[in-house]
Amino acid sequence: MPTLSVAASPMPHTLSPRAERFFLLTLAGIQFSHILDFMIMMPLGPILMAAFGIGTHEFGLLVASYSFSAAISGVLAATFVDLFERKRLLLTGFALFALATLACGLAPSYSTLIVARGLAGVFGGIMGALVQTMIGDAIPFSRRARASSVVASAFSISTIAGVPLSLWLANHLGWRAPFVLIAALSVVFIGVGLRFLPELRHHLSEEKRAHLLSATFSVLGDANHRHALLFSALIIFSGFTVIPYLTVYAVNNVGIDQHDIPFVYLLGGAATFISARLIGHWADKYGKVEVYRRVALLATLPLLVATHVGPVPLWGWLICSTAFFVLTSGRMIPAMALITSAAQPKLRGTFMSLNATVQSLAMGLATTLAGFLTSLDGSGRIVGYPLVGYVAVAANLVAIWFVSRIVMHGRNA
Repeated sequence: MPTLSVAASPMPHTLSPRAERFFLLTLAGIQFSHILDFMIMMPLGPILMAAFGIGTHEFGLLVASYSFSAAISGVLAATFVDLFERKRLLLTGFALFALATLACGLAPSYSTLIVARGLAGVFGGIMGALVQTMIGDAIPFSRRARASSVVASAFSISTIAGVPLSLWLANHLGWRAPFVLIAALSVVFIGVGLRFLPELRHHLSEEKRAHLLSATFSVLGDANHRHALLFSALIIFSGFTVIPYLTVYAVNNVGIDQHDIPFVYLLGGAATFISARLIGHWADKYGKVEVYRRVALLATLPLLVATHVGPVPLWGWLICSTAFFVLTSGRMIPAMALITSAAQPKLRGTFMSLNATVQSLAMGLATTLAGFLTSLDGSGRIVGYPLVGYVAVAANLVAIWFVSRIVMHGRNA
């Protein structure tokens, strides 16, 4: 089995402990904003379908418009992202994202809403890639998993607080309110970013590019980059074959009451908020590859149980769903530290933009495939979901095997 090699290189940017803490918390706030913007669409489904008089197909296009736009923006961003200073580019994209999200809240029709969602995906995709790029630029390899876990806590907080608050606003003030809230929060975090994010320009070079796609070709021409991108796609694919239909399966097959679903997100989010920091600490202490393999291997159990379990009491489903949240999302903490470190430092922005594209495409492909493998019977129960679980586990096992092929560029890269 190939071994992971690590070449030494100087750290391009050093932050004091206090500055590093504010840097990571600011990135977590930015990440929170666009993750909540993505997540809130699915629980808003019934409200939006009633408001616009649309069916499940039209709603599916509304959700997919974000992911496919994010995939396209990743390809486009790869042509220019390493030509600009990181902080300025991130905050510019964040401001445009805030405007697009506000446009979602002001959209007068379904067609204008789907356009606004697409625009939000364009800028949200760029932001996600830049956040991970800046972690790789500013945080030493020895602390990179722990740093990723701090930013990953944005997912937990959006699950614990963001989604329930947004649903409460939607129920009392209408479906537009959550988007206005996210836009307002984005303005606040832009101000915080101006204050606490450092300028990162060490990747800039006086060397002229032959053409706009030269950096993209350089990334794709590196076998290690291709291995890391495939590894990233496998992880996302294994999760998103199951995730989009988990709530429907819980209500229709497991027998969980729709009004109890917020408890699923609340408990799962709270557990991941704690577990993410622990997994990040273990990954830095015991090795990112080893911790990734163990967490990913443990994740096969909830992947199988969540797609096979029959009617159970609420407490039984909460145990299953919480384990699913903790372990499937927990894989991403050491995995993202590995993926970020696989990039050549001068090409990291381009690489992470392409990684965002790969992840978005894997997400869309996984959701589409799961849709083909499943159907609803006459009583509304999902049929074929166990097969989806087997596909997810297979992709997860391939990723566990494939991680050994990734070479990391520098403990301080």
